[in-house]
Amino acid sequence: MSKELEKTYNPGEIEERLYQKWINKKYFHAEVNKKKKPFTIVIPPPNITGKLHMGHALDETMQDILIRFKRMQGYEALWLPGTDHASISTEVKVINQLKSEGIDKEELGREGFLKRTWEWKEEYGGTIVEQLKKLGSSCDWDRERFTLDEGCSKAVEEVFIKLYEKGLIYKGSRIINWCPVCKTSISDAEVEHEEQGGHFWHINYPIVGEEGKYVEIATTRPETLLGDTAVAVHPEDERYKDLIGKKVLLPIVNREIPVVADSYVDKEFGTGVVKITPAHDPNDFEVGRRHNLPEINVLNDDATINANGGKYEGLDRYEARKKIVSELEELGLLVKVEEHVHNVGTHDRCSTTVEPMIKQQWFVKMDELIKPAVEAVKSGEIKLIPERMEKTYFNWTDNIRDWCISRQLWWGHRIPAYYCDKCGEVVVAKESEKPETCPKCGHTSMTQDEDTLDTWFSSALWPFSTLGWPEKTEELEYFYPTNVLVTGYDIIFFWVIRMIFSGYEHMGQKPFDTVLFHGLVRDSQGRKMSKSLGNGIDPLEIIAKYGADALRFTLITGNAPGNDMRFYMERVEASRNFANKVWNASRFILMNLDKADTISFCPEKFDETEGFTEADKWILSKANSLVKEVTSNMEEYELGIAAQKIYDFIWEEFCDWYIEMVKPRLYNEEDNTKNAALWTLKHVLIDSLKLLHPYMPFITEEIFCNLQDEEESIMISNWPIYRERYNFTDDEQAVEMIKDAVKGIRNVRAELNVPPSKKATVIVVSEEEKIRSVFNSSCVFFATLGYASEVEVRADKAGIGEDAVSAVIPGATIYIPFAELVDISKEIERLEKEQTRLEGELKRVNGMLSNERFISKAPEAKINEERAKLEKYTNMMEQVTERLKNLKK
Repeated sequence: MSKELEKTYNPGEIEERLYQKWINKKYFHAEVNKKKKPFTIVIPPPNITGKLHMGHALDETMQDILIRFKRMQGYEALWLPGTDHASISTEVKVINQLKSEGIDKEELGREGFLKRTWEWKEEYGGTIVEQLKKLGSSCDWDRERFTLDEGCSKAVEEVFIKLYEKGLIYKGSRIINWCPVCKTSISDAEVEHEEQGGHFWHINYPIVGEEGKYVEIATTRPETLLGDTAVAVHPEDERYKDLIGKKVLLPIVNREIPVVADSYVDKEFGTGVVKITPAHDPNDFEVGRRHNLPEINVLNDDATINANGGKYEGLDRYEARKKIVSELEELGLLVKVEEHVHNVGTHDRCSTTVEPMIKQQWFVKMDELIKPAVEAVKSGEIKLIPERMEKTYFNWTDNIRDWCISRQLWWGHRIPAYYCDKCGEVVVAKESEKPETCPKCGHTSMTQDEDTLDTWFSSALWPFSTLGWPEKTEELEYFYPTNVLVTGYDIIFFWVIRMIFSGYEHMGQKPFDTVLFHGLVRDSQGRKMSKSLGNGIDPLEIIAKYGADALRFTLITGNAPGNDMRFYMERVEASRNFANKVWNASRFILMNLDKADTISFCPEKFDETEGFTEADKWILSKANSLVKEVTSNMEEYELGIAAQKIYDFIWEEFCDWYIEMVKPRLYNEEDNTKNAALWTLKHVLIDSLKLLHPYMPFITEEIFCNLQDEEESIMISNWPIYRERYNFTDDEQAVEMIKDAVKGIRNVRAELNVPPSKKATVIVVSEEEKIRSVFNSSCVFFATLGYASEVEVRADKAGIGEDAVSAVIPGATIYIPFAELVDISKEIERLEKEQTRLEGELKRVNGMLSNERFISKAPEAKINEERAKLEKYTNMMEQVTERLKNLKK
């Protein structure tokens, strides 16, 4: 039997209680169940250093909507959670903690530092997980994973050794991103490109053997000229054809370097001549390899100039820049300096400008590994939503470079490579099989590589390492490949593609069917939320004030795949108001159900012979169509479109129209259709709550469990299905016609300022018997909605006074006697007062505009303002005069 809801919806009171109930009941937990079809999502693992921000909130809400939807559809739905060890971020946090205690990382030693880091992880690393729970995330917390846990670590070791043995992992010198503050290589994902003001320094390089002749180059980093080993021109650039093969003298360093021809050079950009510094620019590095150029690194790890910089050795890179520019000016080789805004790569953790540098690092060879990832998207085996993301995807795969996977950090997966201290032989082996002696020279001292692996190396294995790989677990067999990956478009290159090629390489099949991309959550002005701007909005503060449901619904409504969205507090308030609307409508229905005979919500109970009216069939038909459309939208990942349809139906069709339509039947003890109305109210409310549940899980659960006893939780209830028997096209058309008539009546009354309390006769005139029949059968609720004292339905307008106001709908005209709407004597009195007021206003305005002093001295804006008033008052006067004339007839 139904129960009663609290008078006021209080999300703070219900959310924690309901979430704990779901946890206790194990509703989130998934098991291998061969009787069911699996549906799997693995969470993009948030960093253990992280706190919930709006990007997380959007990402997790989308995943939760999908998993709740599929769970209700009867799938064995697994949303597998976990966190990432976040090498650099975590190491920085722990180093700072140690510094505050006066402890140096190096003095503590590797083992001591790792012990402290694990302690930090245990104390602070679960913060974001608890925050995800506040959002209502229905993850299977029993299966929570961590990228450094035993199973994931075993998978990482297995993959490294397998790829090494296949020749796909190697150690070599290549250009990498280097952070001079953190003193480690970093991935492309950790480089943020931001626009910065800088300069283009134009420098003359003397041509060797041609006194007084130069080539002009332009650079944004003059200090790197210390490492130049060539200048390059385009092979088809007529201006420089005679220069190819000659040499120029490198200024300051006075080293002769060749002029090479390479199609990398853009003839149209700058002077068409570029300096080539292979050790400090990724493009120059490739040019250098093509032309066998020397690679001269001029920077130390802290971005000071090294011994290759000669007299500048020891200077910070920017100090060296100033001195080099000054010396070039003294030598007469500085042609000009231009202001230049360009994208500069900075480390996203410490905001330091990153230096491209040649370093001995471990790399993954990408040219063969990437091929299945390209083919998977081209063939449609993996679908990207929105489809336009394919262009970005292929742009990256087409320009793939070998992947630098080593990091100069202690926190992370240590590289399983061992070096002979005597002959330098390298042995790659599992920790359990680490070599005691060198297989080459027999020496008994072997040292493990100090570096750890890039965090992305372990998260690339996430879809299968979390399910037990490399062991052949039943979870892996059942839940893999997963179904959909939900992620922001900003990490398409770094994570998505790496998971795809890793899936094909190690599992022999795709890691997921679909990648659903979302955009960024921006502030109300369209700016990216950031600490520096101070425009971030804390999701937990929103939840505390408005509830998780309101935040979730706000993030999804109006949200299209791949598009950025602006976050407005007004929209959160609108979502909260929607929750209140649902709550209050449900309270109304519950209170009325208590007065009814026992009513089951089972759809099979419906029988059109048992007093179901056109209005009941209309809402049942509309709800039935909604089920079909929303299910289709959600299957196509159009979550924002589905949310808007649910919102529009509940607010407008169900609450504003149907509930108002049935109130006269509910309040009439003699009405024999009351039970049909109550059954319909309950049935449609239950289906509406189920459709809304993935978006607003808390409020829907609270209402559902108070509304019925047949199913123990909305979370594990059956998703509504479309039923052909509820397709009442004729009844839909009939009630839509009634609605049009009501809207017409309300518009007329609004124009005449008639309050809802003022009732009047409503006369429906139509020559069509079918239309008259519709209005006759709907008189009860039509009268209520149209503020009618009585309703007449007739075939002609005979006897209707000329003063009657009207509203026209297809096939019929609605008339209301004017005298019943308005007290004519009082209206004449009111209009005469308005006429007197307008006469005064017109006199004042005309007086000002005919005053030559005012026209000559007043600002133009003020004059235009008065002219606008004259036009407005003139129009108002014409309308009042016309109304008075008609009334006095």
